[in-house]
Amino acid sequence: MKGDDAKVRVARIDEIEPVAVAGGLYHPLRRALGVRAFGINAYSARAAGDQLIETHDETGAGSGGQEEAYVVVSGRATFAVGDEEIDAPAGTVVFVPDVAVKRSAVAAEPDTVALVVGGPADRPLPVSPFEYWFVAEAPYQEGDYKRAIEIASEGFEQWPDHAHLHYQVACYQALDGNADAALEHLATACARDDRAKEWARGDRDFDSIRDDPRFAQALAGG
Repeated sequence: MKGDDAKVRVARIDEIEPVAVAGGLYHPLRRALGVRAFGINAYSARAAGDQLIETHDETGAGSGGQEEAYVVVSGRATFAVGDEEIDAPAGTVVFVPDVAVKRSAVAAEPDTVALVVGGPADRPLPVSPFEYWFVAEAPYQEGDYKRAIEIASEGFEQWPDHAHLHYQVACYQALDGNADAALEHLATACARDDRAKEWARGDRDFDSIRDDPRFAQALAGG
């Protein structure tokens, strides 16, 4: 591992010595990196047919009660999740939100590696604000501004005062012809982040409301 300091820590899975335990090969990635906000570890299998992920659920004494996502980073795996069998070549993500469901995996090809990321199922983290306007970008680019508004506005449940989120929704509302809503969101954005004022002055998304006397008021944050 390199960069063992507060700014960044870097590790290669294949350089973390695997521990032969519970019938498989476990790479203690979370411990090596010192990650505290979520669980992250890796498992590997040298030969096809070898165990990759042991049969388990997230309700046992040793479990963290976590939702888990399994990312196959090399090789190919066959997962069993409940009664379902899943073929998982490299690049596949298998997400198991139900902590009570049994899951396991075996390698379908030599040198298969899976990264496992988990977090407490009973204490979900808030979705990062950027996800809402990143997902809204596709309908925005397609001119489906109503859909962009719908997607981005979902973020207000967790981030009601987030300036950038209000700014993005203001853009979509203006493009959709909703001047009142656009100006309201723009005023909120400018009141919470001075940078929004500069963004708006040169943003063509606001051309439809730029001559409205309320536009200058919105830039003043009210």
